[in-house]
Amino acid sequence: MKRYLILFITAILIFSCSTKPKDSGDVFIIRNQTEKEFAIANKEAGRGNYEAALGLLEECKRKAISVDDTGLIIRCGLSLGNVLYSIGKDTAFTEWEKTLQLAQKHGDEELKAISIIYYARGMLLSGKTQAQTVLDEVNREAAKIKNDKLYIAFSWQVKGLAYRAMGSFPEAENAFKQSLAIHENGKYLENASYDWYNIAFIRSTLGNIQGAVQALEEAIKLDRRAENSWALAANWRAMGDVQRNAGNNDAAKEAYMRSKDIFTAIKRTNEAAEVEKRMENLHE
Repeated sequence: MKRYLILFITAILIFSCSTKPKDSGDVFIIRNQTEKEFAIANKEAGRGNYEAALGLLEECKRKAISVDDTGLIIRCGLSLGNVLYSIGKDTAFTEWEKTLQLAQKHGDEELKAISIIYYARGMLLSGKTQAQTVLDEVNREAAKIKNDKLYIAFSWQVKGLAYRAMGSFPEAENAFKQSLAIHENGKYLENASYDWYNIAFIRSTLGNIQGAVQALEEAIKLDRRAENSWALAANWRAMGDVQRNAGNNDAAKEAYMRSKDIFTAIKRTNEAAEVEKRMENLHE
C-alpha cells in the first residue's frame, strides 16, 4: 500500500511541478490517436481483415473509455458490432444493444439515430425484424443525421437492403445510388465499390445481366484504385456468379479464376477453395 501511495504522489508531483503551461491540445492526444486507429480499423474491416479490425476496435474502445469520450465509445461499439457480426459472433447484438443503451442515455440526437440504424441493420440481416419495420425506423431516424455524410450514406445503404428484402428493386437501386453519390463525391473508394456490388446484385436478380456486369466492372475499377485485394476477389467471384446464372460458362470460369488467383495471393485459402468448387460446378 505504501508503495502505491508513493507512486501516486510521485505522479501528482510530475503533473503539477511543471512550470510551463500545458498546450491545450495535449488533452486530445489520446482521442486523436484513437480516431486515427479507428479509421484504420474500419479500413481493415472493409478489406475483409476482420481479425485485425477486431483487435484494433477493441483497443480503440478501451482508449475511448479511458478518456470518457462517449461519442467515440459509441462509434467504436457500433463498428465492433459490425465486425463481430461479419465473423459470425452472436455477441454482435450484445455489443449493439449496449451501445444503443449508452447512446440513448448520453448521446446526442445524431448518435442515437445512428445507433438505432446500426441495430436495425443487424436485425434485418439476421431476419429477426421485418424489412418494412426496419425501413420505417431508418426513414424516421435518418432524418436526424445532419452532419456526418458517411453515416447518411450508411442510412441509404440500410434502406437499400430493406427495399431489396421487400422485393422493391427499383427503390433499392435508387437507395444505393444515393449512397454511391456521397461516397464517390468524397472519394471513399471502398464504400463506393460496395454500393456498386449491391446495385449489381439487384440488377442480376431482375435478370439485367448486362447492367449487373457493368456495375461489377465499376466496383472492380474502384477496388483496383484502392488496392483492395479482398474486395477485388469478392467482386470477381460475384462476376462469375452473374455470368454462370446467365449461362455464360466461359466468362464465368475466367472471372472465377481471377477471383481464385487473388484469394490465393492474399493467402485466403478457404475463399480460394470455395471459388474452386464453383468452377468445378460449371461442368455439372
